[in-house]
Amino acid sequence: MQMDIAEIRYHTIDYLAAGNERQRSAYEALRSLGVFPSLQAFNPILVGTVPIGIDIAGSDLDIACEVMDMAAFVRIANELYGEHEGFRCIRRMKDGMERTVVNFAYNGWPIEIFGQPVPTKRQNGYMHMIVEAKILGLLGSTAKEEIRLLKFSGLKTEPAFGQFLGLQGDAYKILLDMYHWSDKRLMHMTKKSKTDPS
Repeated sequence: MQMDIAEIRYHTIDYLAAGNERQRSAYEALRSLGVFPSLQAFNPILVGTVPIGIDIAGSDLDIACEVMDMAAFVRIANELYGEHEGFRCIRRMKDGMERTVVNFAYNGWPIEIFGQPVPTKRQNGYMHMIVEAKILGLLGSTAKEEIRLLKFSGLKTEPAFGQFLGLQGDAYKILLDMYHWSDKRLMHMTKKSKTDPS
């Protein structure tokens, strides 16, 4: 999938200021916290459900970071956020790759900052968000509300998309594959899902 204007809008948080009530709240929290200027060296991008308007109560503000020096990232995270409510910083190996997850709460929002040695725009969280945004753009507000209802029922985001679209198999993997689809192929699939969701 080639990057387009719709994708570029997510590379800052400015769009949140003109969004729905929760997006505006997230914008104010993130701006007050100063998280993006503070983490600029790690190419942070807000990913997940808040940017695309399918978050529910309790949803995190998920920030993906590109981290090549994990020790420096951990030190900076502790210095910047260590005094915030619920702070924890977990550094671990998974699938042969070192990752760090930082959690804390700020202004009523749970915040999760995820760092791994992968360019931010190549991370799964980012690619999932972009393809989900494109799907929602093709299917409209009814799809958005139905996916939110599936999330209210207890499903995670990608399985909710999988169920709504009638995907067979691992929704996480299929949506990653769909990130690379052309707009024409996505449009064909979403049109099919409207008439034959199974």
